[in-house]
Amino acid sequence: MRVLAGLVGAVVIVLTLAEFFVAFLLPRRVRREPRVARVILVAGWRVWRFVARRLPARSGDTMLGFYGPLLLIFAIALWAVALIFGFALLQWAAGSHVAHGGGGFDDDLFFSAGGFLSASMQLSPSTGLARGLFLGEAACGFGVLFVAIGYLPAIYQASSRREVAVAQLAPRAGTPPTAGALLVRFGRRGGWPDLDAYLAEWEDWAAELMETHLSYPALAYFRSQHVGQNWLAALTTVIDTCAFAIAATPDETDVDSAEITLSIGRHALADISLVLRAKPGRFDPPRLGGGDLSRLWDLAAQSGLELRAKKEVESRLSELRSGYEPLVAGLARALELNPSSWLPPAES
Repeated sequence: MRVLAGLVGAVVIVLTLAEFFVAFLLPRRVRREPRVARVILVAGWRVWRFVARRLPARSGDTMLGFYGPLLLIFAIALWAVALIFGFALLQWAAGSHVAHGGGGFDDDLFFSAGGFLSASMQLSPSTGLARGLFLGEAACGFGVLFVAIGYLPAIYQASSRREVAVAQLAPRAGTPPTAGALLVRFGRRGGWPDLDAYLAEWEDWAAELMETHLSYPALAYFRSQHVGQNWLAALTTVIDTCAFAIAATPDETDVDSAEITLSIGRHALADISLVLRAKPGRFDPPRLGGGDLSRLWDLAAQSGLELRAKKEVESRLSELRSGYEPLVAGLARALELNPSSWLPPAES
């Protein structure tokens, strides 16, 4: 029985350390076998979202905002508990050699917790094996807690950089942001070249968004501080604007940067959807349905932008939208985020 307990303890320790290494230190692949952290991330969110949906809108949104930070704390606590339990099993399997005599598993569990946290206690190891396990657990405790503490600021800095760009988009595209407002602003202030230069700035942001959210999926659940803003709406607005620019400009050389930003943004949507297991969906009603395209075309034309024929723009834009809007719909549903609209409010 003690041999089996020792084997179980060793397996728990190895798996926990491997999971911790992958979650914090190893750059993640988009496609990889499910691990404990991902199961906790997705399953916990479903329960959290279920409860939040049954609260008033403002309270529910506040509750959803707690999930990302709490998830990080919970994951670290879970890894610590797993390591403490695993080393307790090893101590018990080795014969529970503590200074005061033969003890039970509860003494080994208490002794293991003290070793992990490097806390002083009356119990002490009385054999070479027990001392070795004690030192090994103390080293694991220092390593796990120090690495976690060191990486938490990096995670929050990544969230902060993401939100800075989201906030900077608001004066240009409105709150909530729309591609129509962005097109009108640049149509009045410089046309396609200036718009393309602005969209080029979002290339780096989209690439960093993809990299950080693949490495730390919990970032996707961090919400913006301002009502009407979120990272998905910002990314969608930029991609919408890129798509319209590509479809509508008479001279494609004016929007070279828009093509690159669209490609990277679409790549980010696809990879984040895979990591979060967000299945592609569709918008009902459509984001750009009925006479919306005609109104968008009219807004862009009235702002001073030179456009292709409306039918040509409609055909090309529909093709481009089919490559990313299902991903936006899936993420919006999975994360309980409001995606951006194409058109600004009528009164603006």
